[in-house]
Order: sequence, then C-alpha cells, then structure tokens
Amino acid sequence: MAIQKKAGVFLILALAFFVAQAFSFLTKPNAGIIYRCSNGNVSFLSDAPLEDITATSKELKGALDTEGRTFLFSVEVSTFQGFNSGLQEEHFNENYLETSRYPKVTFQGKIVEDIDLAREGTYEVRAKGMLEIHGIRQERIIKGTITVHNEQLTVDASFTVLLEDHDIKIPRVVYQKISPEIVITLHAAMERLIQN
Repeated sequence: MAIQKKAGVFLILALAFFVAQAFSFLTKPNAGIIYRCSNGNVSFLSDAPLEDITATSKELKGALDTEGRTFLFSVEVSTFQGFNSGLQEEHFNENYLETSRYPKVTFQGKIVEDIDLAREGTYEVRAKGMLEIHGIRQERIIKGTITVHNEQLTVDASFTVLLEDHDIKIPRVVYQKISPEIVITLHAAMERLIQN
C-alpha cells in the first residue's frame, strides 16, 4: 500500500513538473495568444533496402505563444505504435531509443519569421530550436506550415533526422533493415488557450 501511495505521489509530481516545464516559457508578462495541443500526430519512416518501418504517436503535446513566436513540442517515445512486429517495437524502445533512460523527444525554440500569428492565414515558416532525441540536443531549423483559422492553429512539418546525430547505434546485423536517415512527419491542431 505504501509503495502504491509513493508511486501515485511520484506520478503527480512528474506530471506537475512536465506542465511547469512545458509552459514556463509562456508565463512572461507580454505573452500573446497561447495555443496548445495534447493529441497531435507525429510519425516516422525508416526506408531501408530490406524493410520499411513506420510508427505513429497520437500523443504529441505542445504550446505556442504568438507574441514571442516561441514553442515547445514533446512526445513520449513509448507512445509510438505501428512497427512490423512486437519484437521490432521492443528493440526500438529498449535497444535503439532506450526509452527508460530517454523517455521523451522535445523540440523547443522560436519561429524565425516575424509574422503576426494572431491573424488568420497560412504561413510558411522556419522553426529554429533545440531538438532533443536520445538525450542528444542538436540545434535545428525545421521548415513547416502554420495555418490560423477559427481560433485554431495547425502546424504541419516534415523533416529528416540522422541517427548518428543523436548517437543512436544500429547493430550491423540489421543495418540493411534500418535506414540511417529517418523521416519525421507531424500534424498538430492547437486550440486557443489564453489572451492577455
């Protein structure tokens, strides 16, 4: 019973920490309109000579401040589903991404273009920030599209990640089955949260 209580307290503290981390950059006095999502889609494709591997998570979380054009997106690696077999998913989580040590992928930064995201429209943007995968942070500029309509902001992007950039090692025995370059695609429908 005591162990269950401790586990419950730990879970609550971990959740509170994530919420505080996710929105701490949005609490400045000049914050504009805030958009957030908790169920965005992010998928990856490994297109290798002997096998294609795809998996998707529908639990992408994110927040975006229109005034500062700052953002934070995060996804739990263990929420990806699909794969070609249960064993493949197990290897992905335990051996390659090591989700027990590195449970999340995050991308935090700022939109480069000086655009007014409080106005409706569709914008081609570059997002500059730190992409963290497998505990390795790398500065990236990722192109995407933002659409603002009816108090909803939609983010779409597709980009590649080199496994070696994030110290993800693939055994030689499966080298022809896993691409060294992974294509990431995301779609996040974000709801308006706060307006000062």
